[in-house]
Amino acid sequence: MNSQTFDFYDRTSLKSYNLDESMRYQLNMLGSLDVFTRKHCENVGDLTCRLCQKLHCSKGFTEYCTICGYLHDIGKQFIPPEILQKPGKLTDEEFEIMKTHTTIGYKMCMADLKLRPYAAGAYYHHEALNGSGYPQGLIKKDIPYEAQIIRVADEYDAITSKRQYKSHIGISDTLKILIENTKSTPDNPKSKDPKVGKNNPLIVKQLIKLVIEDTEYEIYLTQGYLENLQSELKRLKQVEKYEIAMNKAKTEKDKSYFLEGMKMLLVNNETPENYKSRYEEYQKAYDTRKAIIDNLYNEIKLIKKLKV
Repeated sequence: MNSQTFDFYDRTSLKSYNLDESMRYQLNMLGSLDVFTRKHCENVGDLTCRLCQKLHCSKGFTEYCTICGYLHDIGKQFIPPEILQKPGKLTDEEFEIMKTHTTIGYKMCMADLKLRPYAAGAYYHHEALNGSGYPQGLIKKDIPYEAQIIRVADEYDAITSKRQYKSHIGISDTLKILIENTKSTPDNPKSKDPKVGKNNPLIVKQLIKLVIEDTEYEIYLTQGYLENLQSELKRLKQVEKYEIAMNKAKTEKDKSYFLEGMKMLLVNNETPENYKSRYEEYQKAYDTRKAIIDNLYNEIKLIKKLKV
């Protein structure tokens, strides 16, 4: 029996589009990135696509934003690995170097005619509505809408990847951070417009809706696996009943009858001698998945209470 691994960054959104040769060329640029940055870019591209759909953007703008999302960190291929992959907090000097990936990515896109239309994603995705972002410190009215969408997708994936979520359990804490970044920033000395936050609240609202949908889907998949395990446990419980009856039987004929009943219920490599260990494996898997589902139900209650 194969368990299903839930991937809440499944690339079905992008696959819904018929990518022409030009788009394939743009996405192939990710091959020059390290594996972690490439995965992050793919995640951000996919999430940007889904956010655009939630925001009811046109198909053309959604395709455009998706490519921008995929290419947003393309400049990181020129950031020194010891800075890019540093596990701890960057020093001020290192952070200044890291910040250059936006201008590097912009110049890369502008130098390539096929990438030039998507330069905005690389250049503006770290700008904040209150003017505290980089590289230019722009405020809301000057930041392209596609960059506002990518910023939310980028921040969400960066946090979830860092925390290495295997499930949506605990995701509400990540959403709280993004919500906090939508609030006004009167005490932030870097704010040029303290009446707004860093993130667009409308986009964060749609992100929350997506996370709710994905969490419900994860519950659905896990529930289906639980039902499968329940069926297997019920079958092996019946095997145990036959074994008990066989051990109580007085005649060899009856013993043979119950033994054959056991064998009829056994599958794959199960035998009358090892079925109990298989039962224990299924029971352990069931208990683990049941705990996950219980936690997911609690998590989705927390997410639905969040207000932007």
